[in-house]
Amino acid sequence: MTATTRTEAAPDPLASDLIGSGVEGGLGDQIQAWWQRIRSGDMGALPAVGGLVVLGILFSVLSPFFLTERNFANLLNQAATLVVLGMALVFVLLLGEIDLSAGVTGGVGMALFVVLNAQFDVPWPLALLLGFGFGFLIGALIGFFVARVGIPSFVVTLGLFLGLQGLALVVIGPGGLFRVEVPELIALQNGNLPVWAGWALLVIMLAVSAGTSFWDRARRTRAGVPNRAISLVFIKLGVILVIGGAVVFILNQDRGQGVNAVQGVPNVVPIVLVILWIGTFVLDRTKFGRYLYAIGGNAEAARRSGVKVRWIKWWAFVICSSLAVFSALLSVSRVGSVDATVGRDIVLSGVAAAVVGGVSLFGGRGRLIHAAIGALVIAVITNGLGLLNLPAGVNLLVTGAVLILAATVDALSRLRSGGGSRT
Repeated sequence: MTATTRTEAAPDPLASDLIGSGVEGGLGDQIQAWWQRIRSGDMGALPAVGGLVVLGILFSVLSPFFLTERNFANLLNQAATLVVLGMALVFVLLLGEIDLSAGVTGGVGMALFVVLNAQFDVPWPLALLLGFGFGFLIGALIGFFVARVGIPSFVVTLGLFLGLQGLALVVIGPGGLFRVEVPELIALQNGNLPVWAGWALLVIMLAVSAGTSFWDRARRTRAGVPNRAISLVFIKLGVILVIGGAVVFILNQDRGQGVNAVQGVPNVVPIVLVILWIGTFVLDRTKFGRYLYAIGGNAEAARRSGVKVRWIKWWAFVICSSLAVFSALLSVSRVGSVDATVGRDIVLSGVAAAVVGGVSLFGGRGRLIHAAIGALVIAVITNGLGLLNLPAGVNLLVTGAVLILAATVDALSRLRSGGGSRT
């Protein structure tokens, strides 16, 4: 029972009096159910959203450059790498596991790519595929030791975190640096969509969101389970329209200096949105995603109900490591070069992004959008403090304090929800 409850609660939580009734809950019922979850401690990404708003107001007051079109586009480019890494880590955090090697896995994958391409004249698509293949193999290795051998993921990935740094030095060489000479990859983080494409992207987002929502409603109706109020669908579409429209409008303004105009949504934005949508679809609407939540809620109950726990864990680490390589690719695209330190310092920030956004370190609770919001919070802190010319140490202090606060909120919320279930 525990596994089933966790499975349904994660993607589509409803009021307890509506579950199994086979009728559609009204908007008031949905709001009441949401408020009950808040009161029980399940706040999701609400604290992160509030923090994002407060930080945005604070930095806009302290720096006249924070709300400029140029800095807004720069902020999205800065956050992209951390957003993807945070989403990658969600797949293992939902299991109550961790991957400390994700960052350096991506770094070594990029090191292999650039060396194969630059020194051995391997065509860049094949070299990049081999780099992703390395991430796949590392994820499979971690999954084997964790799921099959039974070694704690903290120990396995800590060992790989240290060992892969040595492998990066072997591949690149101490102090070595290779420039990325592939225009298509450089454009990922340094190019922009045409002005019309930004508006087209917004239309596509609305169409996909509407199609997915109505498909879900039809599916739930056929299954005889309750639907969310139809008004919530239109509210969600309205929010996407307003916020998305504002973002596209701002990014379509000329933010160049001099005679060359620079405008349009950065190329990396639709790429990250596609990853977010695919990952969310997998977690919310597939057996694999439901099993992840079930294992994170109670692994033994999931095993007894027929879930292949070892196989699910194996695939979770494979997905995490593969996405980590893509995160490193975005980092390399931004700076235009690869050295032996790529990915070394970002993995803890990736964990912090997921936790700050509302993903539980104890497993069974969280979504990809939570990690994305948490990554934006950390990116805003880094960006805002940089505009204020504060020392890098202050950035680390603030980010660490935010992480501790988020972990405390997570622990207290689990205590409250646990206490409520016992009574």
